[in-house]
This record gives sequence, structure tokens and C-alpha cells, in this order.
Amino acid sequence: MHDLLNHTLVMIGGYFAIMNPLANAAIFTAMTAGMEEREVKKTALQAVITALCIVLCFIVLGRLIFGFFGITLPALRIAGGIMVFFIGFDMMHGKQSGAHSPAEGSGPGEGRESVAISPLGIPVLAGPGTIAVSMSYSATGSTAEIAINAFVFTCMCALTYLFFLLGERIEGKLGRDGLKVVTQLMGLILAVIGIQMGIEGVAGALELLPQGFRG
Repeated sequence: MHDLLNHTLVMIGGYFAIMNPLANAAIFTAMTAGMEEREVKKTALQAVITALCIVLCFIVLGRLIFGFFGITLPALRIAGGIMVFFIGFDMMHGKQSGAHSPAEGSGPGEGRESVAISPLGIPVLAGPGTIAVSMSYSATGSTAEIAINAFVFTCMCALTYLFFLLGERIEGKLGRDGLKVVTQLMGLILAVIGIQMGIEGVAGALELLPQGFRG
């Protein structure tokens, strides 16, 4: 029970850091500038539902994906850890990671359909880092782990939706400097999570080696 609680807290921290709803609220506000309030709400809802559907597929079908492509858990943790580390590294230096940022051609006033699914749904919310983290959290394939993972991510999407609707207020309260500090803090947390994933991956990979190669 204690391990399950710790795992849940790790999930909450990991998802909050990589989805960074505070900073993404500012991105959402910029990309929906000029829209009517009704359209803003629809765009926010469609974006989080898109991210939710994509990531839930990877959470639930993660083991099948592993088996189909012959991917081992250590390989996922090493590759995912490297990816998450560099996303966090970019954030610590005040940069939006290319894997979780809108394309250069995406801008305000493009319409709900053109920004809700992409780039807001994917890759801003459901980018490669988010997908890698979600699969890593469900890697053992236990029903309890998958259920908690899905529940935590659903709650994070609901929180992100709320932050999207409050985007202008959040940006006004924190200001650009405040958002930058939050982003850098989330980046530090992400970098640590990435290193931890990598360490667990290397440890798991060593266990897969024949006895004679372990020294």
C-alpha cells in the first residue's frame, strides 16, 4: 500500500512537470487570442480530450506495444529518460522544448479546428516525453498500476483544462518572469525524473545480461 502511494505521488509530480499546465496556459492564451469565449472553451476541451485519448491508449496498450515491437522495459526507461532529461534541460534554460512546443507556423487566430488537436493536443500536451513517461509508469502491466496511471493522467487533463480557461488570469498574476521561474523549476524536476528513469533502465539492462558479463 505504501509503495502504491509513493508510486502515485511520483506519477502526479511527473505529469505535472512534463505537462506544465501553468506555462501551457500562457501558450493556450496566445493561440486562442481573438476567439469568442465559447470557442475558447471548445478549443480547450478538444485539446485535452485529444491528449487524454492518445496517452490513455499508450497507458492501456503499453505492454502490447512492447511485445509487438520487441521492446524491453529497460530500453524504454533509458530512451525515455534521455528524452525527458533533455526536455527538462531545455526548460531549465528558459526554452520551450521542440518536442512539446507548437510549430513555427502555428499562431493565434487560426481557428479552433486548426489548433485544438495540433499543436495543442499533440505535441504540447501529449508530446513524446509525456507518452514515454506514461508508458514507463504502466510498464509492469499490473491492473492497479494501469488504473492509477489512467486516473492520475485524467485528473491532470482536467486540471490543465481549468488552467487553460484561467490562462489570462494566471499570466496576469505571475507575469512573464513568474512563468519563467515555474518553467525552470518544472525543468529541474523533469531532468531529475529523466536521470532516475535512465538509472533504472541501466540497472534493468544489466540484469538482462548473462551472468558472466555482470562482473
